[in-house]
Amino acid sequence: MPEQHRPSCAKRWREHATAEQWAVERTVDAIHGCCGVSRLRAHRLARGWTLGTAVAEFHRMCSESGVTSPPKVDEDQLALWEKRPDRRPRATTVDLLCRLYRTDSQGIGLVGDYRRSSRLEAPTPPSPSGYVQENSAMGPSAAARSEGGTITGLPADPIERMAGAVRRSVDRTLASTSVSNGQLDLLAERLLWLRTQYISTPPEAMLGVLLADLEEVRTLAAERQPAAAQVRLSETIALLSTLVADCLMKLGRIRQSRAWYATARTAADDSGNIEIRARVRAQAAMLPYYYGPLESAISLAREARLLLRHRFSATGAFAAAAEARALARQGDAPGAEEALRHTHNVFEKCGHGSAEDAFAFPERRLLLYLSGVHTFLGRSRQAREVQQRALSLYPSHSGIDPALLRLEQAICLARERNLTEACRLAGAAYLQASPAHRTTILGARARHVIEALPPSMRSARAVRELGEILALPPGTV
Repeated sequence: MPEQHRPSCAKRWREHATAEQWAVERTVDAIHGCCGVSRLRAHRLARGWTLGTAVAEFHRMCSESGVTSPPKVDEDQLALWEKRPDRRPRATTVDLLCRLYRTDSQGIGLVGDYRRSSRLEAPTPPSPSGYVQENSAMGPSAAARSEGGTITGLPADPIERMAGAVRRSVDRTLASTSVSNGQLDLLAERLLWLRTQYISTPPEAMLGVLLADLEEVRTLAAERQPAAAQVRLSETIALLSTLVADCLMKLGRIRQSRAWYATARTAADDSGNIEIRARVRAQAAMLPYYYGPLESAISLAREARLLLRHRFSATGAFAAAAEARALARQGDAPGAEEALRHTHNVFEKCGHGSAEDAFAFPERRLLLYLSGVHTFLGRSRQAREVQQRALSLYPSHSGIDPALLRLEQAICLARERNLTEACRLAGAAYLQASPAHRTTILGARARHVIEALPPSMRSARAVRELGEILALPPGTV
């Protein structure tokens, strides 16, 4: 048995149970799990009884139930049974303890089950705290007692008794839940709000909010829930974890971002929701797209697209566009063209969602990806057209996407060997972003401008000035 908590801990659980109108057995489970006490003692603490009160109620119950030869139970004996579950009382005494606490063999960790019995039901002992309000209590029945006061009414067949007790325990587990449909709906509303806030909130500030909400959902998911509720909780964890991973990616926390994307994939797969499974993988492709290796970005985006190959959804269009952009950057023009055709086909047939939703794929996001495709396929004119069109669709509070588009304009200029203008535009795009959004990902994208220049041009003054803006160490350009 782990180290036991003070009685004040159990008292706090009783107060919480009263406020939340918990069933007594749920309170027992909470005290047993938290306070490190046996289930027998947890039942007493859940009712707020002292050892003396429990012993008095035990003898009162025996008297009112007509038990002619009650066992001699005192405070010391009850305390021993509570502390040493291996020191079992006799079977008739165990039966009486089960009846006292109105539970079954698993309930007190011993034997006996009177929760369903219709005979010899003792009145519910009053609780000093007024908390315990259990199900109906039947009065004493002479037909349920033998002449010697032995409790009867249980099946004589031990297999039948065991099967019945286990079945009732399973039924109770299946019915137990700590989250209501109303709570799940509120979580869904909260998630939708976070998705809209994510568009414009700086990643470091957003990260704290997301982690706090994730801990709340994790606490609910850690308890046994009905299957439908567990699915919704897994979906929520998957989407929140994806946003956490994306924040960490923007902040340059590559290892942590990769780990959180793995967590998001685990939760998405656990939910069984194909759309969310694909969304997590398509979003995870962003990490290797910006930080490498490109092969991983292509693989993740393609996996997401194939998951949705028979559906037309915003996630499917996003996955195809991500694959096309990564293939173009790798230099695979035929592959990029094929993925691009699929992107347009899906985008034309699906709903795009709100432009203010982090998990939507509106036109301006499509244009951002098309910009990358055209840029790396050397189509500067088409790239500039989609870049200008996309920038016109972004409001002033749109996070880093406009800066990424301007940096791609600079990459186009660098690929055309327009060195001075490329570096000037890249530096301006970086500095125009608000300091809170001027994170590692923008620096990494600005360095791509330098990488797009021929090696012989990278020692030019304009390049050195851009390196100073990016606070790059000497000798890295």
